[in-house]
This record gives sequence, C-alpha cells and structure tokens, in this order.
Amino acid sequence: MIYDKLSFYYDELVKDDQATQAWVNWIMDSVSSPCELLDLACGSAEISLLLAKNGFQVSALDLSQGMIQAAKEKDKKHKIQFYCQDMKNLSNLNTYDVITCLCDSFNYILSKEEVSLFFKEVSMHLKKDGLFFFDSHSLDRLVEFEEEFNETGCFEDCQYQWSILSEDDYIYQDFAFYLDDGKIVQEHHIQRVYTPEWLETELKKYFEILKVTTDFDLEGIQEGEKYFYVCRRLL
Repeated sequence: MIYDKLSFYYDELVKDDQATQAWVNWIMDSVSSPCELLDLACGSAEISLLLAKNGFQVSALDLSQGMIQAAKEKDKKHKIQFYCQDMKNLSNLNTYDVITCLCDSFNYILSKEEVSLFFKEVSMHLKKDGLFFFDSHSLDRLVEFEEEFNETGCFEDCQYQWSILSEDDYIYQDFAFYLDDGKIVQEHHIQRVYTPEWLETELKKYFEILKVTTDFDLEGIQEGEKYFYVCRRLL
C-alpha cells in the first residue's frame, strides 16, 4: 500500500505552512461562510486541520491507515471525523456543502473511466449548489520530469532517495528508505496527467465549472505546475 512507510516521513518531506495557508485561502475565497466539508485523500491533514480551525465542520478520508493515524495524532481537540477508505467510493457517507481533493491526489486515479465515475460519486455527495475543489498536475509537469529528478537526504532513523520521472501521460515517483538496521523499504507511486480539454468535458457532465486557474491565481490554463478547479454541482 502506498504511503504506508512514507506516512512516517511525509511531513518532513513536503510540509509547507505557507502552501497550506494558500490552499485554505483559495477555498475560503469561494465559500461565503464555514460549512460542512469533506476532504478527500487528506494525507497528514495539514489542510483539514487549518480548515477546521477556521470554523469548517470537517470530515476527512485517506486510503492509507498510516496517514490517518498521523492525522489523528495532530487532531488534539478531535474536531475532525476521519475515515480510512478509497475516495472513489463514498457510499457510506452523507452529503456535504464542499468536497475537496487537493495536492495532486486526483492524479492517482489512473483510468478515464474511473475519473468519470469519481466525478459522478463526488456530485452525488454534494448538497444542492455544493462546491467541488480539486487540482491536477499540469501538462508542463510531464515535460519537467522527462529528465529524472532525484533528491536524497537524511531523517533521524534513515537516509532516503526520492526520484520522479514522466513517461507518456504518467508520472512515476519512487521512494527508498535506508533504515539504520540495514533494511531497505521502497514505495512506488504512479499518477496520470489528463488534458484540461478532456477534464472540462468530463466535469461538465456533473458540474458547472465556476473557475479554472493555474497555480492558484493565474487566470485559466497557463504555464505552471497545477490546474485548479472550482466546480458547482449541477441540479
């Protein structure tokens, strides 16, 4: 299971308080007041926790038990309802005013058929006029990682290597953790990047697209790392 080992080091690798605040600001700019929100693929819940701090009634889910455990340990006041499950199946959950899927988590959906079903599932769990916020890797990321990216570093109990490489529509990320006891733990992640034209066609089956930006605040589809979508459920 991806993120089983990575969950122990996730925050040390990618935690960014400024970016977390930017995510929350992006959501709050389109939501008139705090409301019921479901955060899909919440990871270690940095964004979920800040949304809860700002008055949202937050539920959050992730497929990784390790991530959910790390998130629960941060939620000292037990403000968030956590679920460990696949974000593509929400049948056990209620409806929400807002659903989010952030930090390129959407790109872990690897087939077009699953994407369409995912959009339908999200729409079915939004209240009337409910909003769906998500981002996707831009096409520029495929070009960026045509040459392999490599990062190495140290944690308290191990050394690590992180590589990223793109091929066709896919981005492959490999993590290796070299533990002090001599063991090596590896994780292999695959993400798929979809064209904005195709995403627009699929989204319009279930949503009105209210706004599309690149890297939070560049209007429309431009050069950058991520496309950001704000969508409203169709009646």
